[in-house]
Amino acid sequence: MIEEGKPLFLQIAEQIEDSIIDGSLEEETQAPSTNELSGFYRINPATAAKGVAMLTDKGVLYKRRGIGMFVAAGARDLVLGERRSAFADRYIDPLLAEARTLGLSAADLAALLTERAAHADAAQTEGKNPA
Repeated sequence: MIEEGKPLFLQIAEQIEDSIIDGSLEEETQAPSTNELSGFYRINPATAAKGVAMLTDKGVLYKRRGIGMFVAAGARDLVLGERRSAFADRYIDPLLAEARTLGLSAADLAALLTERAAHADAAQTEGKNPA
């Protein structure tokens, strides 16, 4: 699960966020401790703590003194909002810029997306990996 070239603390934070998004770590439930994370990923506890601290600073996690870290109410919506914004920055904005270069309208883009989504859905239904 560890990716080369990406800081480990960011990967830890993303793994926790992924668990929040997919529902395996629900709001107001206890999050894994830094010791659990460091043992599972075989990393320095300080590195795991840095990822957890990042999520605490963002309001995704909060500390209950003497008990541990917990997922904050509204954390899932917060993480999804951040991820959608990052998706738009990384994919949608360049897509729109290229579409303008090619003279494609918003309707043209919508038609292309619909066509490609239908193709991907059909390929997935057939058990194929869409190209």
